[in-house]
Amino acid sequence: MDFKALVSNLDIDLNDEMMECFEKYYNNLILVNSYMNLTAITDYDEVYIKHFYDSLTILKAINKNNINLCDVGSGAGFPSIPLAIVRKDINVTIIDALNKRINFLNDLSKKLELDNVKAYHKRAEDYKEGLEAFDVVTARAVARLNILAELCMPLVKVGGIFIAMKGKELVDELEEASSAINILGGKIRSVINLDLPNDSGKRAILVIEKIKNSPSKYPRSFAKIKEKPL
Repeated sequence: MDFKALVSNLDIDLNDEMMECFEKYYNNLILVNSYMNLTAITDYDEVYIKHFYDSLTILKAINKNNINLCDVGSGAGFPSIPLAIVRKDINVTIIDALNKRINFLNDLSKKLELDNVKAYHKRAEDYKEGLEAFDVVTARAVARLNILAELCMPLVKVGGIFIAMKGKELVDELEEASSAINILGGKIRSVINLDLPNDSGKRAILVIEKIKNSPSKYPRSFAKIKEKPL
């Protein structure tokens, strides 16, 4: 598999340093995954396509330079770490509810010499210092969209965007989440549909623009969000 050639289809030109970073990322991911549950996908080509390539597709929705980005529920670092590797002008903040994943990501960032990444042990609904602080907020396979919107939209600046990375389930979730998106100050800008290489699946990138401030009572506690989604 020629990952550099595949990624060129996304108008991304990977240099040798970036390629080396992805190789180190893969090796660290597999090593730590042997004793910590980070990913069910471990095959070399599958990790590169379903994790690394998939993460980089989000750049189709980001058209500004020098931005502050928050990745909610990043897990093993997707999409945030691949973004940080190829775009040094993106200042990445990662929040995740599981501290051992945060420890992995901070250690990984040091090994990859990514000065543009900071990871914190935080739940999105408790991240008050992040309210309306980010140009871009991303989430990949975290929760249904109506729940995800309340966790993520309050973190987006007015004029910024929330990007939800979904699959074919997006069609079913969009109508369900329309009220939440509106209440939280969002407006759907676009949906980018694409196929991963080698018949590895379909993806949908939902881009929601923040057009007004989210009401201060949001986000609620996760128990309330789950019990009664907007």
